[in-house]
Amino acid sequence: MNVRVVDVGGFQRQKSVVRAFHAALDRVAGDGVTGVIEEFSGSGFLWRGYHPFGVLDDVRDVSDRFWKPLKRSLSGLQRREDVFFAGLNEVDGFKSVWVVSMGHLLGLFDEPWLGIRPSGKIVMLRYCTFHRVEGDRIAETAMYFDIPHLMAQAGQNPFPDATAQHLVQPGPLTHDGLLLDPQPEAEGARTLSLINAMVADLGNWDLGLPLEEELERTWHDDMLWWGPTGIGASYTIERYAKQHAGPFRAAFGNRTRTGHIARLAEGRYGGFFGWPNFTACLTGEFMGHAPTGRTGEFRVIDIYRREGGLLAENWIFIDLPHFWKTQGVDTLPEDAT
Repeated sequence: MNVRVVDVGGFQRQKSVVRAFHAALDRVAGDGVTGVIEEFSGSGFLWRGYHPFGVLDDVRDVSDRFWKPLKRSLSGLQRREDVFFAGLNEVDGFKSVWVVSMGHLLGLFDEPWLGIRPSGKIVMLRYCTFHRVEGDRIAETAMYFDIPHLMAQAGQNPFPDATAQHLVQPGPLTHDGLLLDPQPEAEGARTLSLINAMVADLGNWDLGLPLEEELERTWHDDMLWWGPTGIGASYTIERYAKQHAGPFRAAFGNRTRTGHIARLAEGRYGGFFGWPNFTACLTGEFMGHAPTGRTGEFRVIDIYRREGGLLAENWIFIDLPHFWKTQGVDTLPEDAT
C-alpha cells in the first residue's frame, strides 16, 4: 500500500483550529460552552462518545449532556495534554485530515457525575479525541474517555479484578508527544506502515505462531501497554501476553476483522479508532464474568509511539461499559437506576 501521511503545510492550519478550540473550551463555563462548540463546529457536526453518550449530532446535546455537566462536577477543570498530532486518514484514501489529542482532564470532583459519588479530591479523566477538520471548522469528533478510571480514583471501581495494573497513566517516555511543528513525511509513513502490520497480525489471531513470537514482529520487548481500567497497564511482551492478550484471546471467539473510521500517523506517533473496531462473542471468562455466549461491540481508540522499527508504547481506550451493556451487565451507576 502506498502510504501518504502529511501535506506540504504539515497540517498547521488544522492543528491551529483544534488548539484554538481546546483553548476556548477550557476557558469557558456554563452556557458559554455551547457558544464555543457552535463557533468551531461545521454544518452536519457529528460527535461520538464513550457510553452512556453514544452518537450525538447536535451541538447543544454535546454541550448540555457532556461538557456542561462534566465542568460542573470537576471544578477547576484543566487539560493536561500528552500527545498531539495530525494526518491524512488512510481509511478514506487519504482525503480527510484528522487532528488527535490525548491526555487527562483534571479537576476537583465536587459534584456527582453520571451517578458517581464525588470525592472532593483530584481526579483525572483519561481522554483521547480525533477531530476531522474541514476548512476552519471541526466537522466530526470521536472522544473516548475512561469513566471507570475516574470511578476507581474516587473509590468506586466497577472492575476490581483487573489482570494488569490500574494507575494514572503518564504520557510518552520520551516526552516528545506534542507535535506542534511539521514532521518529516518519511517518519509518519514508517509509523503508519508499522501500525498496519501490527493490525494485520492482531486481526488474524491465526498466524500459527506462539503469542509472544507474534508480538515480537512489531513490538519492542520492553513495550508499555497502557490499557483501560478493568484490564490495566502491562510492561514487556511477556507480561502483556500473560496479563491481557492471552486472557483476552482465550475469552472470545468469532472475532470479526478490524474496521476503522480513521487511521493516521505523523512523525513517530499514530493511531486509529472504530465504531466499532470489531465484534466478538464472549465464550470464556473475562474480567471476572462468566461466558455469556453473546456477541459484543468493541469501540476502541489506540495511540502508538514508534521507536526505531518497532512499537514502544500504546495507549488504549476501550468502551468497556458499552461492551458490558451488550452482555447484560451494568457498570455505571446511572445504568442501574
